[in-house]
Amino acid sequence: MSKRGLSREEKKTKKQKGIVQQSVKEILDELVSDSLVIFDKIGTSNSRLVQRWVTDPALLTKEKQAQLDKAASESEALKAKIKEAKVALKAAEKGREDTAERRKLLASLAEVQATSASLKVELAAFGAADPIMYERKKKAIDVAKAASQRWTDNVSLLVSYLRSMSGESESELRTQLGVPENWDDLDISK
Repeated sequence: MSKRGLSREEKKTKKQKGIVQQSVKEILDELVSDSLVIFDKIGTSNSRLVQRWVTDPALLTKEKQAQLDKAASESEALKAKIKEAKVALKAAEKGREDTAERRKLLASLAEVQATSASLKVELAAFGAADPIMYERKKKAIDVAKAASQRWTDNVSLLVSYLRSMSGESESELRTQLGVPENWDDLDISK
């Protein structure tokens, strides 16, 4: 004779070792879905899972009522926020009614903004003639001249030092250093 499976009622009432864990899980899932048992998870990992099973109908009713009350209070809070938003929207719309005068003012504003943009472009074109920019460029040129003179002096000193130490000619040292013959002929007096 083949073994027949346990009925649902037999699985619920059987309380001895040897019950297959999967069948227990299935029965508990059914009980939870039928709202005959409440299932709470505490923790995040399966290894530290704590479960609370409640089968008392009074506790079930109390918990369901608490959930209902919480949902109702959240609903009321959202309705209040919606009402506040509608009031704020109406207040913001005051003075913004679509009238002929408002359309005329908006067109005037657009025209002024376009004029402002074109004047900014024109002003940017005159930036090269700006006295402040001219002074900044002049100072930058003076700094560049001073730096070029300092480097010219430093290279001359280096070539002289190497010439005295090695006895090679100045042209040979310049070739080895990659310095051209006319490197110090820059006219920086302008």
